Amino acid sequence: MSKGWKHCQLGDVIELKRGYDLPQKERQPGSIPLVSSSGVSDTHSVAKVKGPGVVTGRYGTIGTVYYVEDDFWPLNTTLYVRDFKGNDPRFVSYFLRGIDFHAYSDKAAVPGLNRNDLHQANILFPPFPEQRAIAATLGALDDKIELNRKMNATLEAMARALFRDWFVDFGPTRAKMEGAAPYLSPDLWSLFPDRLDAEGKPEGWEESGLLDLATLLSGGTPKTDKAEYWNGGIPWASAKDVSQCKDAFLIETERSISESGLKNSATKIIPKYATVVVARGATTGRSCMFGSDIAMNQTCYALTSRSGHPFWLNCAFRELVDRLVNAAHGSVFDTITTRTIEAVSLVQGPKEVCDQFEHMVTPMFQRLLANVQESRTLAQTRDLLLPRLMSGELRVAQATENPE
Repeated sequence: MSKGWKHCQLGDVIELKRGYDLPQKERQPGSIPLVSSSGVSDTHSVAKVKGPGVVTGRYGTIGTVYYVEDDFWPLNTTLYVRDFKGNDPRFVSYFLRGIDFHAYSDKAAVPGLNRNDLHQANILFPPFPEQRAIAATLGALDDKIELNRKMNATLEAMARALFRDWFVDFGPTRAKMEGAAPYLSPDLWSLFPDRLDAEGKPEGWEESGLLDLATLLSGGTPKTDKAEYWNGGIPWASAKDVSQCKDAFLIETERSISESGLKNSATKIIPKYATVVVARGATTGRSCMFGSDIAMNQTCYALTSRSGHPFWLNCAFRELVDRLVNAAHGSVFDTITTRTIEAVSLVQGPKEVCDQFEHMVTPMFQRLLANVQESRTLAQTRDLLLPRLMSGELRVAQATENPE
């Protein structure tokens, strides 16, 4: 056993407590995160617990652990750490990820965690200096992942704001009509008309059907009883992959197929930078871009640009998606169909304007993708290190004891 580590029970090092009920009607506008079994689900005006804190699901989603920096309100579907008993909160959040929570579930139709049983879990726990060192090592990886997430949110918002200004609100044309000072470089400013036509779009601009600008692709599923069709080297995306993608780009999938699976089914390789949307089910309308060439099943549609403007197309689609979803909700099964997509049109600027937009946002989207890829590598490194650090198999450089 590593020096200074002790065998004990979980209840010896932390105390867990059930979260608090807060009905929807009692919630007030504010910035305090409400943490449910699936993570931060809402906000409120009042906190119940001082941060930093650690929360895990008690009912519903079991096994995921959340570290909360600021004051928060843990909902009654959770357990939170009421007392860290002098231990490092961030370390505790990592340590709990190694607990098999399902072993302490009551096995009911809706599984729930028994707090008292969890307190009796037998564990091996390190001394405080090593807790701090482990938390710093793993925390540095998570901090960089979070920094990438925030950067990507900013980049995506910038690209969408630029698209909306040029192609939805027609900002440059309206500014010219009002006699406002140019806010683009002279070469860009000159590309925009100085008046709107009778339909309210920039003079000379055309309205086009979405499928005049994009090619629509669908997918398929290899036979599931053919083992040789599966677990190959080709990533294969489903509605689940797309709907659960939290980033602008999907770069990995839950399942993969083989070359024979590709050849002997309706699935096809969807090219990198295609915009992909869930076409049916509860998550209809969720979308992302493919960060590499990926095969796809029949629950999604993919759109590829006919003019070499994949990022313009993605921004345009994001503006249109609510219209598609509203049309889908009018059907029996909430399905986006080919006919639904054929009926959608949008204002397209001249090629030189679209070219300039693509030129401006391409570095943003490339950085987005690079950040997603880096975050995946960082997460893989963290997940590889975590169990070895928690077991004492791998030691962080010896932490310096506080002489006090």
